[in-house]
Amino acid sequence: MKKTLLIVMALLLTFLGACSSKETTSTAKSGDSKDKKVQKIIVGTGTQFPNICFLDKNGKLTGYDVELVRQIDEKLPEYEFEFKTMEFSNLLLSLETNKIDFVAHQMEVNDERKEKFLFNKEPYNVFPLQVTVHQDNNDIHSIKDLKGKKAIVSATSNSAVFLEKYNKENNAGIEIVYSGQGADDTKNQIKTGRADATITTPFAVDFLNKQADAQQKVVGEPLLNSKVYFLLRKDETPLQKRIDEALVELKKEGAVSELSKKWLGADYSVGF
Repeated sequence: MKKTLLIVMALLLTFLGACSSKETTSTAKSGDSKDKKVQKIIVGTGTQFPNICFLDKNGKLTGYDVELVRQIDEKLPEYEFEFKTMEFSNLLLSLETNKIDFVAHQMEVNDERKEKFLFNKEPYNVFPLQVTVHQDNNDIHSIKDLKGKKAIVSATSNSAVFLEKYNKENNAGIEIVYSGQGADDTKNQIKTGRADATITTPFAVDFLNKQADAQQKVVGEPLLNSKVYFLLRKDETPLQKRIDEALVELKKEGAVSELSKKWLGADYSVGF
């Protein structure tokens, strides 16, 4: 009798152990399944754009675009955003070759980009481009005064695209050179007189003057006041939609406006 009772108890314990094992396995799979729903997104940006995407004095990546992307990430639990920094000229190729999933670098719309890539639909900033010269330069007052002068811009930037188009369509005679090291190279060439001008934004000039004694000033009227967006691959429509939804929420909450005031000195998110 005792032997029979022991056998029954042993079978019962084995059964209960099996059930417990199944529950544990099921929970683990459930957890794994939940983890798999979080998709890692690689965000391409730079480190040489003052106030937009740059390294602060502690080496931390920050700026308007960077902090906006971080707030968008908080709105989208199904995604995990991770930054990958590189030279601006490498961003589009990295997007095209699937090394990154979208670009956060004040991307303005132009025909070449539209043909290859997908912009999100909700703009997050206005990008005023102006002629910029050394603070002691009193000969250049507008883009018309750049004839025979050397203007430095970053390759593939909208400043470069605009200047190349303007030069060709107006036979403007501007000598266009391309910076090798982003803002630092441009700043040094303007400061030392190796270049006469660049095309950039008032907030970039303000930052460089305060942080690096760039000795620059903007002149003339804005050449462009275009809206800026994030840039994605053509097949990233689900991500595009979710980014736009998050942006709409952040605008309603006033977060985009506050970031613009903090990093750019004014609310450049108005007007759309």
